[in-house]
Amino acid sequence: MIQIIENLIEEETAGDPMSDAKWTRTTLSKISELLKEQDINVCPNTVKKLLQNMGYSLKINYKRFESDPKKATPISIKERDQQFKYIKQVRKEFNNREDSIVISVDSKKKELIGNFYNKGRTWCKAPAQVNAYDFLTLAEGKFNPYGIYDLKHNRGLVVGGISSDTSEFAVNSIERWLRSQPNKANIKSLLILADGGGSNGSSNKMWKYGIQKKICEKYNIEVTVCHYPPGTSKFNPIEHHMFSELSKNWAGQPLKTYGTALNFIRGTTAKNGLDIKAEIDMRNYETGIKITDQQWAEINLWPHNTIPKLNYTIRPNLNRKLFLHGP
Repeated sequence: MIQIIENLIEEETAGDPMSDAKWTRTTLSKISELLKEQDINVCPNTVKKLLQNMGYSLKINYKRFESDPKKATPISIKERDQQFKYIKQVRKEFNNREDSIVISVDSKKKELIGNFYNKGRTWCKAPAQVNAYDFLTLAEGKFNPYGIYDLKHNRGLVVGGISSDTSEFAVNSIERWLRSQPNKANIKSLLILADGGGSNGSSNKMWKYGIQKKICEKYNIEVTVCHYPPGTSKFNPIEHHMFSELSKNWAGQPLKTYGTALNFIRGTTAKNGLDIKAEIDMRNYETGIKITDQQWAEINLWPHNTIPKLNYTIRPNLNRKLFLHGP
């Protein structure tokens, strides 16, 4: 029963990457109706109890911008709902193709490496003694985790950067993940689920250019990207499938060295068999780099008919140097 419900609301589930909390856009009545279509008669009250046992809870509006509203891509409530439905449709199409793979990507909160306070509690005989202040001068460095989560195989990779969270770093992390796949020669198309802003934002031209050069052309793969609407990043699967488990694993533990951080990531597991690899990227990434008009024209970009600013495909083998549509 629980597995059936999880399958029904998978695309409608959001979660806090810092805790076990999960919630769904699907109402109790709707879930009950969907179960009846499968000859399972369960009333909404029973559905409520089952969801609570699965870690779901009711949530109220939380006033917090996840990005600068002045820079966020404008989108109406109707378009937001339309985008969720479209992502569900595209995911289903890719899952039904043997030569395709679906990944969810995002950056996790930056961490200071050193003897610093780390939020959370852990079982121990005596609490760890850490620095009273989080001064960067006391740190060995910064740890910027970028995650790639493979939805079908329930495994992921976290690349820890030591500098800025740029689009070049994001694309290099995805390319690093792809390079490690044993079946990469059989992958012909890739679906990337990403937030609407940041280093992999829907309006980020460097992100699109990097995908073109380092993924599409290097591996001869067609890449489709679907962005979650502004303010809905918690619905990105990586948040509640991978990052939430990672946060629990190193909760209350100071990340004294880069090795400590990597070991906590590699040691993260879950009851469903989650497997996470971890690597460090020691390169320094410059911020503020912009592509030229010529580079932008080299991107073989095909916006989709449904909200093209949030959905597009980038193809290899440029047969034309034609600029189609802007982001």
